[in-house]
Amino acid sequence: MAGSMKLSTLPILLLLITCLPSSATGSQDQESFLYTGFAGSNITLDGAATITPAGLVKLTNESFRIKGHAFHPAPVRFREAPNGTVRSFSVSFVFGILSSFGDIRGHGFAFFIAPTTDLSAAFPIQFLGLVNATNNGSATNHLFAVELDTIQNTEFGDIDNNHVGIDINSLNSVESNTAGFYNDDSSSREDDGMLTNMSLIGSGPIQVWVEYHGESTRINVTLAPLGVAKPARPLLSTVYDLSGVLTDQAYLGFSSSTGLSTGHHYVLGWSFGMGTPAPVIDPTKLPKLPYLGPRPQSKLLEIVLPIASAVFVLAVGILAITMVRRHIRYKEVREDWEVEYGPHRFSYKDLFRATKGFKDKNLIGAGGFGRVYKGVLPKSKSQVAVKRVSYDSKQGVKEFVAEVVSIGHLQHRNVVQLLGYCRRKGELLLVYDYMENGSLDNHLYGQLQGKATYLGWRQRFRIIKEIALGLLYLHEDWDKVVLHRDVKASNVLLDKNMNGRLGDFGLARLYDHGTDPQTTHVVGTIGYLAPELVHRGKATTLTDVFAFGIFVLEVTCGQRPIKEDPQGNQLVLVDWVLQNWHKGSLADVVDAKLQGGYDAGEACLALKLGLLCSHPFPQARPSMRQAMQYLDGDVPLPELLPEHFSFHMLALMKNESKVYSSAMPSYPSPMMTSFGSISDFSIHGR
Repeated sequence: MAGSMKLSTLPILLLLITCLPSSATGSQDQESFLYTGFAGSNITLDGAATITPAGLVKLTNESFRIKGHAFHPAPVRFREAPNGTVRSFSVSFVFGILSSFGDIRGHGFAFFIAPTTDLSAAFPIQFLGLVNATNNGSATNHLFAVELDTIQNTEFGDIDNNHVGIDINSLNSVESNTAGFYNDDSSSREDDGMLTNMSLIGSGPIQVWVEYHGESTRINVTLAPLGVAKPARPLLSTVYDLSGVLTDQAYLGFSSSTGLSTGHHYVLGWSFGMGTPAPVIDPTKLPKLPYLGPRPQSKLLEIVLPIASAVFVLAVGILAITMVRRHIRYKEVREDWEVEYGPHRFSYKDLFRATKGFKDKNLIGAGGFGRVYKGVLPKSKSQVAVKRVSYDSKQGVKEFVAEVVSIGHLQHRNVVQLLGYCRRKGELLLVYDYMENGSLDNHLYGQLQGKATYLGWRQRFRIIKEIALGLLYLHEDWDKVVLHRDVKASNVLLDKNMNGRLGDFGLARLYDHGTDPQTTHVVGTIGYLAPELVHRGKATTLTDVFAFGIFVLEVTCGQRPIKEDPQGNQLVLVDWVLQNWHKGSLADVVDAKLQGGYDAGEACLALKLGLLCSHPFPQARPSMRQAMQYLDGDVPLPELLPEHFSFHMLALMKNESKVYSSAMPSYPSPMMTSFGSISDFSIHGR
């Protein structure tokens, strides 16, 4: 009796198992899965991808230059044994591409198999969120994809703006064709087997079958409108052994992106089978694509429309003039080589709107190399500083932009982030993070936004350390050596917490560690230029150290590097400090605005380090790592003779280059000199 009861319950259990939701099988059986809608599924998403309330995977939206990915949550084993051949597999999915702007096309959509779910390095726009300009075509991608592309990109050899392609490690397809299907069931014998073209965008749901045969290594890709039986003849068919492409375990997923045009990319259903056909997707169980078309017209609109048409005829002329003016206003300079810098290029329209047309009320700074404006980007609402720099388009613009984009990868808390650039006519626009408290020189010498400013010693000494850390990062701790070439107080910016950040990389240059920099012309600011830079025109890390030394003296003394006295004579800050050193009155050089409220030991250290870094001989200056050790108190400063400073500084200021060159070999290392009078240095304060 008990045995008969067990047998009778078996069909009921089988029935219950077969009635489980299809999405549940997707997370438990790695040999096959089936999704008829994605509501409640544990599918993995990143970027702009979301699951709509109706149960569709929505990869993109109306945002520009975004990417979205959706992955089956667990990897699939494609080989029966490690390093074996890839087994046969079959994939089927239903997708739809919609546009809110009719036939205006955004970028396309792709199904792919990849070894990882981390595609953060991939670019949007024409790269479809799969690769970037550097790794496109690299065998290390281990990428197999089927692209359904709605824009023709000549750089990838696209055949048209409505095609399907088989991609191996690259967006240059190994096989492609215009989107369509072979009409096997046509009632007309003349049409039987003919290709019926269809648009990938706006045609409603489309079903795709991707099949790989392990023995023959043949790849077939077939398309048809949802509800049409799978055609017997595939749209694409090619032989390619995926055993040299796919890893033992890999992830299946979808990817899409937008550029300057946008679109909505949806996945309605998805199935997969390893060694067997992919499970059949039941169209009746799939969620519906949303409607993005125009709303039905009202009766009132039908009455108003004829009147509006008459007004339109009058307005079209005004509109044409406005469009021409807008085109001239926002016209940019774009060349083919700039496509690889896409994510770092801002549109002039966005920068024009961000700064309210570069109005003077948004002007926050001006100098010999450009004017700086405050702005708010229209989409992200983030505050930025936009610097307009004039340039000669015939002289090294490609190399300059390449360096700007590379410097944009700098990431350090004491370096202002360079976000990107824009080119327009004869000017280059550099976009930085906005620093709320402006530049350091405004706090040292003037007023900021109509309010008197005061910097205490503790803030000044902290800022000196922060700029030293920023320069150390540029010179030694990044993957390339960056020469800033314009270190000065006006290029030190203060964030909302009054932390110092080194900014304005418009003159910066970078080169590989261990190589010799090739800059051969003098740029920078008078008063901060190292003697060897003036004489030989060659910038190095030690010329940055020289400028840093002047900067340290400037912050400590509250005096500009060069100024005029009431009689019109030029006073050099270094000479003034040296003169007081000789007279034994170094306490007199500390900024009087501090009113004795400073740490005597730190002020002494700052003055010593400023003189050492601004030494006339480059080999006598410390590196930025040594300077940081001195500031932290990890290493004591070397002692120096004031006579060496004063003699050579005065000679150099008089341009007596013969004295400089002849004296240079006989100067001893600063670590070997003695400095008896420096021990008598006395500063009174807290």
